[in-house]
Amino acid sequence: MERRAMPFRLPVLAQDVVLALFITVMQVQSTLMLAAARGTEQRSLTDFGYLGFALLVVGGLVVTVRRLWPVSVFVTAALASLVYYGLEFPDGYGWLGLFVALYTLTAYGDGRRSLVIAGAGITVLAVEWLVAAADVEPRAAIGWVFFRIGASVMSAALGESVRSRRVIAAEAQERAELAERTREEEARARVDAERLRIAREVHDTVAHAIAIINVQSGVTAHVLDKRPEMAREALQAIEQTSSRALREMRTILGVLRDDNNGRVPYPGLEQIDELTDKARDAGLDINIEQTLPAAPLPSAVGSAAYRILQESITNVIRHVGPTRVTVALNPGIGVLEIRVTDEGRRAGPGDDLADRRLPAQRPLSTGGSAKPGHGILGMRERCQLLGGELEAQPTPSGGFEVTARLPLVPTGSRL
Repeated sequence: MERRAMPFRLPVLAQDVVLALFITVMQVQSTLMLAAARGTEQRSLTDFGYLGFALLVVGGLVVTVRRLWPVSVFVTAALASLVYYGLEFPDGYGWLGLFVALYTLTAYGDGRRSLVIAGAGITVLAVEWLVAAADVEPRAAIGWVFFRIGASVMSAALGESVRSRRVIAAEAQERAELAERTREEEARARVDAERLRIAREVHDTVAHAIAIINVQSGVTAHVLDKRPEMAREALQAIEQTSSRALREMRTILGVLRDDNNGRVPYPGLEQIDELTDKARDAGLDINIEQTLPAAPLPSAVGSAAYRILQESITNVIRHVGPTRVTVALNPGIGVLEIRVTDEGRRAGPGDDLADRRLPAQRPLSTGGSAKPGHGILGMRERCQLLGGELEAQPTPSGGFEVTARLPLVPTGSRL
């Protein structure tokens, strides 16, 4: 296996050490060469106990720790330059360390504060350099003073530019990470919403099917010996209901698969006849009062309306038994109103056998219940998701009524 050659890079401190040594050598060597070329009209670097050499060396070697203490490095280099030119030592490249210190101050500083320090330092240096060069000969040599001032400003500006670009890049990276976290949170929220939708669909499908199967199996148990043809019809109803429930479960859970095999559209009001036929098989006397809408309903509204009807009829089968139920569908201007009203539990010696085996209490329709059942909560949540509302309350005649109003242009999330 071929290995890729990794580029060799010195550690940061080693880089600064090499840079400091190079600057020190350049400052000393260039100053000696220029001093030799100009003669002896300027002060020698050996005066005051080799102070000139010491100042050039300090101004260069201090660059070694420029990243650790940028302000201190700049102050040291600036003081070395002030003393050097104030004592009229020969000019050369003795400002290299100062320019690097200025660049480092603004590049690795904190912006405003670093710029203030750099500006104040350059101002002091410029004044001192101009004063020291007041009687320089030849006069053309004063051009080097203005060069040092301009180069100092450029070094500070270059460092600030590098710092600004680094800050912009860091902010862009932070925004990218925030956007990534936001996308992950949105994805988790969509997954949670999909799980909740699947849970509602499973609840509605299974609860309706189990309620009908429960009634039909009770009828079968009572008439199996005396009326086998009626038992056969009840078993056929059980088989059809379970098959339908299985198909709907496959449809609901199909979103968890990658393929689209076997999927069918979610049920809507187009299947209301099939829903009422099953309810009639379970012993309900259902009357449909339906006004056809002027335009096809949105899929989310149709699916929610079907599930509300299914849950309401399931509650009647589960808690009341055979009774008369009126289903009214009234599409208005921008709103679909659904009303499911039952007449309450029948009583008397002529009741059907399946009626007598159902529970005598009805927690969903009695006014004394402290909390509504889960079915009503689920229907109310469906309405609220589409921006609608739902009311469920007992009727004066002892029955129960569920009224749902769904906007035809849903304002909430799709079911």
